Amino acid sequence: MDFSGCTGRVIENPSEVLTVALEEAQAWRVSSCQSSPLSPDTRLPAAIHRTQPWFHGRISREDTQQLIGRQGLVDGVFLVRESQRNPKGFVLSLCHLQRVKHYLILPSEEEGRLYFTMDDGQTRFADLIQLVEFHQINRGILPCKLRHYCTCVAL
Repeated sequence: MDFSGCTGRVIENPSEVLTVALEEAQAWRVSSCQSSPLSPDTRLPAAIHRTQPWFHGRISREDTQQLIGRQGLVDGVFLVRESQRNPKGFVLSLCHLQRVKHYLILPSEEEGRLYFTMDDGQTRFADLIQLVEFHQINRGILPCKLRHYCTCVAL
């Protein structure tokens, strides 16, 4: 789908969907960074995921499994957290078939652009929000789509 607001067409080709999403995300980031009063070395686009309800910061794998378990072991329940083993990485934790699975998300840089990937660069996303939104629509490398984000509850 094209949600740019300029046109209202349905995009059916999966590769075109990804291309359009990447172009729109990049155009938005360029315009928001140019109009932003922040200094150029502030990495706002890389940290915008912290405002999302599915992002849980620095919690352990064990706490993640308990948290998802309390939400109910339903296919598609997920959260994103900071990796404890890889200081620059993140982890997408997802419930599938009543088990919690963990997928490492690594940042990478190419031609001066930061992107995030779960499959060694085969599929690249400009930020974690784009990665999550893509997997809410498409299964990608995951066993199921992301359906319900895990809310923060006291453990």
